[in-house]
Amino acid sequence: MGNPTAGDVHVNTPLTNISIAFMQNPAGFVADRVFPNVPVLKQSDRYFTYSRADFNRDTMRKRAPGTESAGAGWRVDNTPSYFADVWALHKDIEDQIRANADSPLDMDRDATLFLSQQALINREVNWASNFFTTGKWTGAAVDVSGVSASPTGNSVLQWNDANATPVADVKKYNDAIHLASGFRANKLVMGRQVWSKTSECPSITDRVKYGASPGAPAIITKQAVAALMEIDEILVMDAIQNTGNENNAENTAGTVNAGESNAFIGGKAALLVYAAPSPSIMQPSGGYTFSWTGFMGAGSMGQRIKRFRMEALESDRVEIQQAYVPKLIASEVGVYFTTLIA
Repeated sequence: MGNPTAGDVHVNTPLTNISIAFMQNPAGFVADRVFPNVPVLKQSDRYFTYSRADFNRDTMRKRAPGTESAGAGWRVDNTPSYFADVWALHKDIEDQIRANADSPLDMDRDATLFLSQQALINREVNWASNFFTTGKWTGAAVDVSGVSASPTGNSVLQWNDANATPVADVKKYNDAIHLASGFRANKLVMGRQVWSKTSECPSITDRVKYGASPGAPAIITKQAVAALMEIDEILVMDAIQNTGNENNAENTAGTVNAGESNAFIGGKAALLVYAAPSPSIMQPSGGYTFSWTGFMGAGSMGQRIKRFRMEALESDRVEIQQAYVPKLIASEVGVYFTTLIA
């Protein structure tokens, strides 16, 4: 396969802008809305974490006349590091296909939107594998399991049960996070199926319905439920992923979706977590996403679009790359809930 020349390979600014605009309006994707994005100039580097023990200790002392004040400080761990992996995908637009298209120029835009959708799914899946899974969070020492009856220890009655108490459960485990870290969780991330059942839970609907009036029924919003739980925000993972193998059959009727196997990326779980409002070296955050903006032409989330000629294929290639890594920073500020619904 012939390689494009150096002059043919460049970052396409208009297509990159289309991609950035699409990725900044992610609808049901949460990967870039839970934790702050940290633009970095280097692909890999170290970052600092501060001792929470030193910040939460009472070190002030009485001061006698003519004496120095007591001194204190904090310890720093400079061993943590990140490495922003580069992810890439391309779509070739063949000359014959473009020549036969009703709107040839729209094919570049369509390819860009397709690749941007793939980038969003990639970020969501990687976010979930790093944060939205078991064995990651220590705010309650261990993960919390939803059970169908008689919850004990670190378990709760599944939130689809008529007797479930989602508000009390969140407050209980937020107290555990507070005790472990000194911070209260401010976000609750949950799968779409979990939210659908939670919003119908009698212990929630009974507290909201009294605001209803004739012609204006009570609406169970994420904002209203978040207020009951005393957190800032509920984020619902609406994104789905097709885990079926790619169908290589001809594009004939009834074959293009063969083998499709869709699933909600968020599953039946939830994450209660503290996320810093913005990146800070002086306070914890459950996680950050380090995005390598020093990658030539990359946007704020480490992504860029290139368009170049593949003469050997008689095609124009539209290629997306993104360089980033989701990084768990402070495990003690989160609690992960599994099997929250049946």
